[in-house]
Amino acid sequence: MMVAERIYESVQRLPEPFQMEVLDFIEYLLMKAQRDAVTANENTWASMSLDLAMRGMEDEDMPEYTMADLKEEFA
Repeated sequence: MMVAERIYESVQRLPEPFQMEVLDFIEYLLMKAQRDAVTANENTWASMSLDLAMRGMEDEDMPEYTMADLKEEFA
C-alpha cells in the first residue's frame, strides 16, 4: 500500500478545495475503471457468443454465387 499511503499523505497537505479536486478525479478514475471492466466483459461475451454461433460452420459447404444471383430492386 505504499502508493496509497503516499497519496494520502500528499492529499493531507493540500488545501480543501484541491482535496475536493483530487476526490473528483479519483471518482472519475473509479467510474472509468468500472466502465472498462464492463466493456471488457461485454467484449468477452460477444466474442464467445460469436464463436459458439459459428462453431462447425467451417465444415459446411458454402454456396457459390455468380453475378446472375445479384439483384437490385427499388420500390
